[in-house]
Amino acid sequence: MAAAGDSGVSRKVTSSAIAQAIEEAGLEALSPDALAKFETYLALLLKWNTRLNLTAVREPVLIIRRHFIESIQCAQALPELDTGSTLLDFGSGAGLPGIPIAICRPEIRVILAESQRKKAAFLQEAVRSLQLNAEIFDGRVEDMTPAQKFSAVTLRAVDKMAEACKIAMARVSPGGWIVLFVTKETEIKLKALLPAISWKQELLTPDLEQGRLLIGQI
Repeated sequence: MAAAGDSGVSRKVTSSAIAQAIEEAGLEALSPDALAKFETYLALLLKWNTRLNLTAVREPVLIIRRHFIESIQCAQALPELDTGSTLLDFGSGAGLPGIPIAICRPEIRVILAESQRKKAAFLQEAVRSLQLNAEIFDGRVEDMTPAQKFSAVTLRAVDKMAEACKIAMARVSPGGWIVLFVTKETEIKLKALLPAISWKQELLTPDLEQGRLLIGQI
């Protein structure tokens, strides 16, 4: 496996590692095209991470296991949405889970919201390189036009999660979905904060003992 700072990641090794990790997690296999896009995404993450702190996890195998797998799990667990439906990835950062969702669910238009300009520039490059059905909003979600709503909103590793959830709720269309990556410790607090949500799925994330994936409907 190439070192974390090496952008020349072997296609054969990374595709195999991603496919193996997906199988070990009990998730549905991805197409060769999707695996190739994840490989390119991994190479971009490693390259940009040498000068921009996109993720504290720098080993390719750990990026696959800790970031890609639970994002793929999220993409596969999302309910069926009509073609052209929109999903907002709130505080997208390195594009997780928004970019994996765009790879796995190309029928969904993904909006990657990121207020830090350098991270937004990375997301622009990733969307361009991977040719995704996605766009970047390089600002704060609170600053979007009040009428802008989405079929689903995802929140993962967001600062001030409770406050962010309140903002996210205002962006979900009636009957839409909110998806939270939480820990066992924060799950109860967030559920109490969001009494209007009907929680449809509560999944354990594959690589984190305390990780939870909550999917609820407004």
